Amino acid sequence: MRLLRHKGDRRSGVTFLGTRGEIEICTRRHHRHSSLLVRLGSSRIMVDCGRDWLGQLERVSPTAIVLTHAHPDHAAGLAKGAPCPVYATEQTWDVIRSFPIADRRVVPSNRDVRIGGVRFKATAVEHSIRAPAVGWRVVARGLRLFYVPDVARIPDVRRALRGIGIYIGDGATFRRAMVRKRNGCLIGHASILAQLGWCERAGVRRAIFTHCGSSIVRGDATKLNAELRRIARQHGIEACFACDGEMLSFPSAGPAHAPRRAREHG
Repeated sequence: MRLLRHKGDRRSGVTFLGTRGEIEICTRRHHRHSSLLVRLGSSRIMVDCGRDWLGQLERVSPTAIVLTHAHPDHAAGLAKGAPCPVYATEQTWDVIRSFPIADRRVVPSNRDVRIGGVRFKATAVEHSIRAPAVGWRVVARGLRLFYVPDVARIPDVRRALRGIGIYIGDGATFRRAMVRKRNGCLIGHASILAQLGWCERAGVRRAIFTHCGSSIVRGDATKLNAELRRIARQHGIEACFACDGEMLSFPSAGPAHAPRRAREHG
């Protein structure tokens, strides 16, 4: 899976606004907390808005914001409000009820919601008890991806990933799972190795990892991507780590699996 550098691309597609987990260390490649921007025509749909976007949303100019869950690195950028409608599950709204967001849209699990011409569907995953999380199926113009930057387990992985072309998952840890059990639920972060196994079982052949942990953010990017590609090939999967500013074009604008460099956030 090649990472093609390309500045100034404003075509419809998906841009990684941030790829860093909730960690102190950051680099040029992984600077902001994990977030996506889905662009289709005049629609600019931001998926997650962490604390480092507080007071900075004019740089993105979103027409809508969609949240995976209410942890600060995914939602605290909205603590002073939002310039557009915000979509989240009831459980997420319960956690951020004090945020002064004027246009609140409640989304149910496992039902399509059309936002700016893009279809979103929330699938409940295990990650946190205090801030229950979902993964989002995102479908537009032939691009079918599943975005789940924080996950310990997907309860019915084959159903959740059925028909998905690209899995965008949790890059907090490469080999060692950061998972524990509480009140009968798994919390924390599944390893990348485990997620590659999920993709193999569900027939997903491309994977990109965001929400990168400390060892990945501070590590040698060339060596880490080479190791990831080698291991992923054993599962019949193309895989890479995402970096801030990289872009996925819709199939009509180029290969969906080739992230390109774009400057979407200044």
